[in-house]
Amino acid sequence: MANIPPPLIDQLERIEPSSNFTYEPPLVSSSSGATYYVKLGRESEVEQYVGEVESLKAINAAAPGIAPRVMASGVTDGEDVAQPGLPYFISEYKHMSGLTDSSATKLGERLATELHRYESTHGFGFHVPTFCGRTRLKNGWFDTWEACYSSMIGDLLHGLRDKGSAYSDLCEKGENVREIVIPNLLRHLSVKPVLMHGDLWSGNIGTETFTAEPVIFDPSSFYGHNEADLAIARIFGGIPRSFFTTYHQFLPKTEPVDQYELRVDLYELFHYLNHALLFGGSGYSSSAIQKMDRLLKCSI
Repeated sequence: MANIPPPLIDQLERIEPSSNFTYEPPLVSSSSGATYYVKLGRESEVEQYVGEVESLKAINAAAPGIAPRVMASGVTDGEDVAQPGLPYFISEYKHMSGLTDSSATKLGERLATELHRYESTHGFGFHVPTFCGRTRLKNGWFDTWEACYSSMIGDLLHGLRDKGSAYSDLCEKGENVREIVIPNLLRHLSVKPVLMHGDLWSGNIGTETFTAEPVIFDPSSFYGHNEADLAIARIFGGIPRSFFTTYHQFLPKTEPVDQYELRVDLYELFHYLNHALLFGGSGYSSSAIQKMDRLLKCSI
């Protein structure tokens, strides 16, 4: 059993004024029977925690209950813990198992009818930076999806250039994609800026044990073209086919449908570039180059 940091005790007592709490990191159990998830970070992670909290809040506004609800968040004052200014948040705890065919079907429907129908009033992007893995997405607001996605790819290419000359060819092709492919595929689309999870792979999806409902977590949200939110799920698999089938029953593929697979490649490219940035090696870079070669060939 661990001691609860005093700033977190204050927050828990606001949530349940008459309860007692026990702490077995990262879980807090209340005498009421409730369980909370406590995430306490490092001083350098303040911005990352803000991004996750704002993403979770937006997701729960769009699709209540599909993600853990944030109960409290902030930064400690440094007077009661060993390190100053530590970011934290407290959320409800969801007991989870893996995604099933049934919960995948429900997830497809809820994303198509709730999350990916929830529109921004400010345009494409997000109001705070978010983090896809350790990669900081600076976000901000854009009038068009073309401009937003081009900026997202551009930021990844900038990070790869900073890693050295080994990525020169990759970055050169990436700029060609920004100049040729992105305008060709995205400029003419009629799409709304809808809320995205941003990192929707099988490791960030589960099934709530007691309700059999789907749960999504660890988001890196922004407002964009709904199809982009399906990209990383296709790369890593682990999500039943029923998810994709149901999703497109409720939210059909964007016109022109005959360019759908090219858009799939373009949206998967973001994650291959990000993984090359995060993990290095030749595998993700090679996959990114293959995607770009196909896209450029079909766009010239």
